Amino acid sequence: MIQKDYQSQASEPMFVIQPVQGLPFPDFRELREYRELLYYFVWRDLKVRYKQTAIGVGWAVIPPIFNMLVFTLIFGGLAKLPSEGIPYAVFSLTGLTAWGLFSRALTGASSSLLGGSALSAKVYFPRLIGTISALVISLVDFAIAFTLLVLILFGFGIFPGWSAVALPIFIFLALLTALAAGVWLSALTVQYRDIAQAISLLTTMWMYASPVAYSPTLLPQGIVSTLYWLNPMAVVVQGFRWALLGSPLPPYPLMGISLLLVLGLLITGLLYFHRVEKTFIDLV
Repeated sequence: MIQKDYQSQASEPMFVIQPVQGLPFPDFRELREYRELLYYFVWRDLKVRYKQTAIGVGWAVIPPIFNMLVFTLIFGGLAKLPSEGIPYAVFSLTGLTAWGLFSRALTGASSSLLGGSALSAKVYFPRLIGTISALVISLVDFAIAFTLLVLILFGFGIFPGWSAVALPIFIFLALLTALAAGVWLSALTVQYRDIAQAISLLTTMWMYASPVAYSPTLLPQGIVSTLYWLNPMAVVVQGFRWALLGSPLPPYPLMGISLLLVLGLLITGLLYFHRVEKTFIDLV
């Protein structure tokens, strides 16, 4: 006769599922509990990216160098755009380094749900982990590209001053902007696959709406200039040049409004992400 040990069964943990109270935000405590999975995602993606490649981490610096040469030839040589008294190669490479951090983070974050759909269909984990891992990976590529930028600055005899200590602020703003846009795009991409095709076009348009290849001194003053600095990536790129090259900063009030816009985009994106998260498995 089989006897059941009711006492041992009673000691087993019991999980109670309750409706979410308050605003429908993702449970950020889960991100801390699943932090080891985040480390695994980052390590896995880094190994896959550079596995069986002849150049390896060199791919982190080839795109900005190539774009710098093209921009220098077309915008600096043929169009002769002003570069605020800075050699155009250095001027453009600084903007491209800042933009590369954002574009890699945005591209990885926006495709994180589709890229991890095979694993998501088998086990549960906070879906935001894939989005956050893309930001961490972009920081690794940025560190390599930034090292090259510093060496080139020194080669041109340019040595940043004390303003360089503020550079982490603009790095954080770039990642925050990528996270805010990436949360929206990743959720929309699962529902509307056309979004995945449009991300590259969106990123290109956003780059030319930011002072990567040109100086913001070309902008007419007034409403155009005001609207321009509401673009957080315009603030990031010009902030990089201010920290490293001594370029002028955008107006402080507009920088503050730009930050508030990013926070608003992030909050609404998290709300939307959480609302449609339960349908991800059915759609991927």
